[in-house]
Amino acid sequence: MQIMTFEDFYNELETLATKHEKNNTLIKIEKDLDNNIIKIFGEKISELARAKNGLNDVTELAYTTAEHHPYWNILYNSCEITNTVLEKWRDKISNEDKEDIKWAIKEIDQTLEKIKDKVQTHSRQR
Repeated sequence: MQIMTFEDFYNELETLATKHEKNNTLIKIEKDLDNNIIKIFGEKISELARAKNGLNDVTELAYTTAEHHPYWNILYNSCEITNTVLEKWRDKISNEDKEDIKWAIKEIDQTLEKIKDKVQTHSRQR
């Protein structure tokens, strides 16, 4: 029994997609075989929906990284800001949303200062 690689799987998937395209099923496949990633998009996917989908991946990293990584707070708050912007893409950003964004920016600034202070402290200790 031969073991199928991820690239073999992608090649079979591409063959299947080509078969469906001949039947006028419009799909788009994006691949990153180096990282074992394949994304399949349907014909009605919008750029906004793709952006939201990509943000979900980044947000998952922010949530699972937790506070153990020094950059976690930057990533988390950037995701929160981006999520608000994408959710309101076709609407107006409310005053409450603006305040939430300002708060998140302050959190990012504070984290950057902490990182800067640690680097300066570390440099002085050498």
